[in-house]
Amino acid sequence: MVENFLYEYAKLIADYPDKITVEKKNLDNDFCEIIVHADKVDTGKLIGKDGRMINAIKTVIIGCKAKDPTSYRITVKALGE
Repeated sequence: MVENFLYEYAKLIADYPDKITVEKKNLDNDFCEIIVHADKVDTGKLIGKDGRMINAIKTVIIGCKAKDPTSYRITVKALGE
């Protein structure tokens, strides 16, 4: 659910939405890392000035925890890293 939200949201923000991919890694029973791979140009847009955009995304994901006890770490990476 969270990874689908991130995928759709990132596509709306990105200049190159066809290059967006989302990967989910289960690190523990109640902890996951979601990695958003984007074009190098789009990583800055997804993170935002002073990290404001990514922090806003994290705030929305915290709201999802009401139904899901899993904690998430969000990482944005440029393609090729």
